[in-house]
Amino acid sequence: MNCKMRLRTLFAILSVCTLTFAQSETATMHLTLDKAIEIALSDNPTMKVAEKEIKLKEVSKSEAWQNLLPSATLDGAIVYNAKVAAMKVDMGDGVTRELKMGKDDSNTWNGAIQVAIPLYAPAVYKTMSLTKSDLELAVEKARGSKLDLINQVTKAYYQLMLAQDSYQVLLGNYKQAERNYNIVNAKFEQGKVSEFDKISAEVQMTNAWPSVISGQKTIEIAMLQMKVLMGITANINLVIDDNLKNYEGDMSHYSGNIFDLANNSTLRQIDLQGELLNKQRKIMNTSFQPTLALVGSYQLQSISNTNWNLSKYNWSDAASVTLSLSIPIFKASNFTQLRSNRLQQELLAENRINTERMLGMQAQSYKNNISASVEQLKSNKKAVELAQKGLEISQKMYEIGKGTILELNNSQVSLTNTQLSYNNSIYDYLIARSELQTILGKE
Repeated sequence: MNCKMRLRTLFAILSVCTLTFAQSETATMHLTLDKAIEIALSDNPTMKVAEKEIKLKEVSKSEAWQNLLPSATLDGAIVYNAKVAAMKVDMGDGVTRELKMGKDDSNTWNGAIQVAIPLYAPAVYKTMSLTKSDLELAVEKARGSKLDLINQVTKAYYQLMLAQDSYQVLLGNYKQAERNYNIVNAKFEQGKVSEFDKISAEVQMTNAWPSVISGQKTIEIAMLQMKVLMGITANINLVIDDNLKNYEGDMSHYSGNIFDLANNSTLRQIDLQGELLNKQRKIMNTSFQPTLALVGSYQLQSISNTNWNLSKYNWSDAASVTLSLSIPIFKASNFTQLRSNRLQQELLAENRINTERMLGMQAQSYKNNISASVEQLKSNKKAVELAQKGLEISQKMYEIGKGTILELNNSQVSLTNTQLSYNNSIYDYLIARSELQTILGKE
């Protein structure tokens, strides 16, 4: 083993020791997909915001029907009359007399309580129906956020799994290149192979090492993304006790059934927005309808008091009951609002048609990707078997002196590429399946 090999081995040992020490200081969480989704749904800020939105709409719904309850107001006023108003009255025969409306330097006390009961308020009835639909829209938005979060966590989980499996392939490639170099170096020292073979094997091993480092960085990035989606801020090392090969059986059972967009969250939100516009239009129509209310009031008053001794005041009371009927005749803005509402409905209808077409195209694209991944898996699986066999043959031929170092290197590269393609075909299937399930509104 030359100096360069000794340095590389020492570096690998130091890296393993450093990694082991870091892991001893960091907690480890073993993840499954269901566990990752469960943590994300409970800790991700997006879901917490969606829950607050639902609670806010529930409060608005309660506020709407409470407008039908009686309302009571209590009013009071104290007036100091520094100088009261006076008017001149013609008493006849050219005689006039000045009459004052109270006393100067006096105070007046007024107190009143009023209770109003809405008997017929069509706008309130329609608003109650509107808030119910508004609550349904908030719930559907929360469901859409949930589906989107599940999709993101699922893809991040598969991304981390792909990074781990690819790292194992790249690490295996480096170890194989190292074994090949050791064999070639031993033959070179014995004078059985040329220096060109030794250099070629060393170059192959050297080129394999940066891919291993890159694979480690890819795992770190995928893990960080997973933590962000799960709402984890602690220094925790995530480990997935799973691999892509375990999902090969799922691909064999896939069937391309006709998809249904009835549960798509985006389309359902558009439909609920259409219902809201319809109900808003009904509320606008109530601007042309009369309202009826019953108002009862009781008033207590004391006037022209020259002192502040409340016990010596003369109080007078009054009570009344009023049946109030309001009939709207004309308001130009009502017609403008109705026209605006109609245009919004037409715009929403066009948007729904376009959205449904786009979603249908995306769903078909994901179905095609799934079918393509299933076919690619069959080809890649066979390619891995052949590449593995080719590597074994090239190794045997090189050992007995009938093969070249180029054939050995090429067979190793071919095996690595086919293994990576095999993992990518399963990963592409899982990603397309997750996207398709999100579009179909499936959790």
